[in-house]
Amino acid sequence: MIYLFSAALIAGIWFLQSQAWLPDLTGAATLVPLIALWRIATGAKGVPARAVAVLAATLTFAVAGFFWAAALAHWRLSDQLGENWQGRDVDIAGVVADMPQDVRHGKRFAMDISRVFTLGAELPERVSVTWYGSGDTAPTVRAGQQWRVTLRLHRPHGNSNPGGFDGEAWLLERGIRATGYVRNEPAPHLLSDMSWRGGYMVERLRETIRDELRSALGDRRHAGVIIALAIGDQRAIPADQWQVFTRTGVSHLLSVSGLHITMLAGLVFVLAWRLWRQSAWLMLRLPAVRAATLAGFFAAVAYAVLSGFAVPAQRTVYMLATVAAALWFGWIARRSAVLALAAALVVILQPMAVISAGFWLSFGAVAIILLAGGGRIQAASWALAWARTQWAVTLALIPFMLAMFQQISLMSPLANAFAIPVVSLIVVPLSIAGALLPWDPIAQLAHWVMSACMWPLEVLAALPGAVWQQHAPPPWAVPLALAGAVWMLLPRGFPARWAGAGFLLPLFLSTPDRPAEDEFWLSVLDVGQGLAAVVRTREHALVFDSGPTIAERIDAGSRIVAPYLRHVGVRQLDALVVSHGD
Repeated sequence: MIYLFSAALIAGIWFLQSQAWLPDLTGAATLVPLIALWRIATGAKGVPARAVAVLAATLTFAVAGFFWAAALAHWRLSDQLGENWQGRDVDIAGVVADMPQDVRHGKRFAMDISRVFTLGAELPERVSVTWYGSGDTAPTVRAGQQWRVTLRLHRPHGNSNPGGFDGEAWLLERGIRATGYVRNEPAPHLLSDMSWRGGYMVERLRETIRDELRSALGDRRHAGVIIALAIGDQRAIPADQWQVFTRTGVSHLLSVSGLHITMLAGLVFVLAWRLWRQSAWLMLRLPAVRAATLAGFFAAVAYAVLSGFAVPAQRTVYMLATVAAALWFGWIARRSAVLALAAALVVILQPMAVISAGFWLSFGAVAIILLAGGGRIQAASWALAWARTQWAVTLALIPFMLAMFQQISLMSPLANAFAIPVVSLIVVPLSIAGALLPWDPIAQLAHWVMSACMWPLEVLAALPGAVWQQHAPPPWAVPLALAGAVWMLLPRGFPARWAGAGFLLPLFLSTPDRPAEDEFWLSVLDVGQGLAAVVRTREHALVFDSGPTIAERIDAGSRIVAPYLRHVGVRQLDALVVSHGD
């Protein structure tokens, strides 16, 4: 039942996140009769009573998930910038809450407001600010520092376009409830160089490691990749390298994923187990398996926290925690049950995780590996098992990838076949060692191996048919295709497994809506300052202006216009009009 109840909980939370309006919490009273019905039916005998008990329990978890997410959303939204304080100067003391990032003409970072000196100011707890300055006026700011500064803030605003990135949801998920910049007059004043709290100390450590790796690697081309694998900071990876990773389907390797964390935990487990067994005194006080379990788990937690503790890292830590408990107490834990518990725990702690692609791709990939591996992958040779795993994950993630990104990499199975072992078994350990040990050649060796791996990836990415792109499939086609993929991956012996391929066809055969012969459709995209308009007839498409430059190496054309065109099924433009030089 754990699978059903976890699915119900996740479904309830997802349903809340998909609503246009946030409901009040009075509806949570429906939990009382549902729980009462569940208890009464559980105590009764007979098949109908058991069916009623299961149905009542499932509805209880779904409703509880819905109103739990609603309660947290109400709490998060209540922490906001007062309407009358938008665009006004406020004098505050705050702590730099994460690693400052270099932006054009300054640095950007999250700040936790610890004290407000401006009387009557209504400010949220966490804001995102930019501190402008270059050359001699460039700010010297580090994670964990406490400053007294004057801020000018606004409520969060993000572009809203079909198929595009939802900036407001991204800020809300991270608890950032206002954005703005630091005023240089009056001059900011450093109150303390370090605030001794756990989160701030971790961010200072991450920043120190990032700076040391930058110093060790200099301006080497793939330095950003090594930093991303060591501490999870992907913002230094150039756009052209991201394109290579996307076109070859290996982008998941650039995040500190479950594969990397599990590999490190397993390595520490084996080392600790072997070393512990060398001492009879230690063995008499604690069995080697328990000692190794503790060492492996804490190594996984440390790496996950150092990487920023994103959803894939959370999933892995919660799964490893369940496995560690099973090893410690001698339980027999089914892997699928561990996965279900981890998914439930992630959405309880972070309800907005269900709207992130990382949640579905991370848990979906592991679930498919468990399904395809049941009794087959383990029994096969390692080469055949590896090929089957790659095939299973690629097939099952097609519906997710087309629904979320409208593209899939056709080179993914081949690219992952060599990139996963090279990155996970060589580059990641070297990157971690280079981050922790004061010897630059280790990080430089990691960079050399990554550079060697990039060459075949760049060759594959340059092939004309490396990526399949299309319009967003209709919503009903996605679960249908997922069911077909699961059917195709069932163990040998299930009848007509080939028929599952038919359920994938609507993903590709459905056609996007198009204007009639005697009409045109005009779409004006939200690009902030400036304009980007798309005019479509039945057979042609025109773009009038492509929006402004957003930041260095980032523009509205690539971030907003192109994803929208892909989302609505425009594969080729017939005209592009640029009205002015901005």
